[in-house]
Amino acid sequence: MKLTVDQARAHADEVRETSATILKGLIPVETIDAWNAAFGPLLAAAVRREGDNPNRGAHRYYVTLPFQDLWADPAIVDNDAIMAVVEALVGADGVMCQLASDTPLLGSEHQDLHRDTQLLFPESGAETPPYQLAVNFPLVDVTDANGPMEYAPGTHMLSKEEGMAKVASGETPLVKAYMDRGDVMIRDVRHIHRGTPNRTGAPRPMVVIGYSRRWLHRPEVSIRVPAEVLVALPERARRWLRHNPVFETKAEAAQPEETYRAFAY
Repeated sequence: MKLTVDQARAHADEVRETSATILKGLIPVETIDAWNAAFGPLLAAAVRREGDNPNRGAHRYYVTLPFQDLWADPAIVDNDAIMAVVEALVGADGVMCQLASDTPLLGSEHQDLHRDTQLLFPESGAETPPYQLAVNFPLVDVTDANGPMEYAPGTHMLSKEEGMAKVASGETPLVKAYMDRGDVMIRDVRHIHRGTPNRTGAPRPMVVIGYSRRWLHRPEVSIRVPAEVLVALPERARRWLRHNPVFETKAEAAQPEETYRAFAY
């Protein structure tokens, strides 16, 4: 699916105004189901590796996805509709800096309300236009039972204190992000949000592809790109990946240990 210039602008404007927009039914369900099947072993390995110290709270796991094979599908990582909105928000010279997942299991709890990044210049107290985005899509349908993200629309342009006060007073109610397989959310990571408990016996994986303006570097996240995967990608995707480390082999690029543990601001 391609968006017209006006459609892409409307989705970008919705992010600027409310902090998030959803592209309904963008990814074929068959593709999502294939990703979900391939994700199972990665999640199981993460649960074993993290042990009693899961990296996103009780029974909740952040798992980096290996940038190879189906995880590097250009139909997703170089999707025309996604990129039209992303480029409208952070520029055509931005960078793709993250490919990972967040998955609550049975026994997970409400996360504390948080933002995913701090102010660019904390001493100023001032928000800026978007500089970091998360593109999210679930590998299963997201229902009230399996732990939808809750977020406070519009709080991306407020101080955290002001946003939290509006949530606490009820002036800005939390919205549950219900999504079907194939839906894609593009969001400004500064909005106040939290994960909710998964009360089912099945994992609820949510993929995140991170994009930012070209000058923003967060050392805790990157995509380890195998050279053979990079050369096979379309030119736009190679350009958006340009600041990530490149490895000679897929085995070298595989990263079993997670370094992105401090995530709440």
